[in-house]
Amino acid sequence: MKKIETLLDRFAFVANKPSAVMKVYLEEGKKIVGCFPVYTPQPLITASGMIPMGIWGGQITPTVAGKYNPIFTCSIMRSCLEYGMTGVYKGMSAVMMPMLCDTFRGMSSSWRAGVKEIPLIAFIHPQNRLDSGALDFMIEEYKSVLKRLEALSGVQVTNASLNAAIDLYNRKNAVMQTFNEVANDHLDIITPTVRHHVMKSATFLEVSETIQLVGELIALLKAQPIHKWTGHKLILTGITAEPEALLSLFEENKIAVVGDDLAQESRQYRTAYPAGEMAFERLASQWLNIKGCSMAYEEDSQSRGKMLVDMAKKQDADCIAVCLMRFCDVEEYDYPYISKATENAGLYSLCLEIDQSTQDNGQSRTKIQSYAEMAASLV
Repeated sequence: MKKIETLLDRFAFVANKPSAVMKVYLEEGKKIVGCFPVYTPQPLITASGMIPMGIWGGQITPTVAGKYNPIFTCSIMRSCLEYGMTGVYKGMSAVMMPMLCDTFRGMSSSWRAGVKEIPLIAFIHPQNRLDSGALDFMIEEYKSVLKRLEALSGVQVTNASLNAAIDLYNRKNAVMQTFNEVANDHLDIITPTVRHHVMKSATFLEVSETIQLVGELIALLKAQPIHKWTGHKLILTGITAEPEALLSLFEENKIAVVGDDLAQESRQYRTAYPAGEMAFERLASQWLNIKGCSMAYEEDSQSRGKMLVDMAKKQDADCIAVCLMRFCDVEEYDYPYISKATENAGLYSLCLEIDQSTQDNGQSRTKIQSYAEMAASLV
């Protein structure tokens, strides 16, 4: 158990102190590229000899971001801009930003105006992914991104080196999915907060380090006896389930997280890059294969709800909790479909508002306690 505790302490430190991790990388002479949520082509960064680090904002009340972002901008974008304008991301060679929603389109201008010292590399995902030209469009977008990255790093990326980076990220995706599976046999150790630390730390650590550390944790957990969980189980979906105070409410009520569709966590790891010889085609094809995501348009509006219900049934969960980012239009559009699918499947449904500008979790506490009491009364 001591080795497990040491690893979990490491994950907690990285998840809560990414600036300290970035400082170490910079002191080692490494260049860092910040990655806005959700789908940035990180293999391009790694192949360019630089380190991708996630930009997910944080629990902060913005004081200067309002100069460029109105109050009705989703809180994760406001906090990201706040951190950029106040120097938290200082040292990054650039940031990459996908134009996945209307907020991102405005955010790109806000970043250029408010954070002039960190260059912005913006690119567009084709939302009509069934169109015959979608793949070619995505390839050309990624090629333009790579030119900017090569200019920053001075490294010439080849088809072979990019394929190697893609294979490395497929290994990362696989190890994160394996962790999710193994964690459910040890819910006494992998609490909702601990699970979050492991998943979040993977957005900050160098990809090879993530594979190593999470792989070690998986091996250590498999060596432990399987724990029979007697509390409630639920699935999380949304952009992020922060702050940690929210996750502690699950623990207080003996609720385990046994799966997630969070953009900050499992959503970015569940779609592998396809096999092939042409690296850019592999990279771009992943976007065409993504399913059940609010950021990726699908003609079947019910697909995400079906996916979540199937996930809940597979893990014997009786509740789907939607962590609804305040002012996130794309997530709000999906919520009615998710709620209806959950109801039709006979599962409990929770809608928990996420706002990074406040620590008040009073409403969420009431909802979580009510769910726990109702579920317990039917046992």
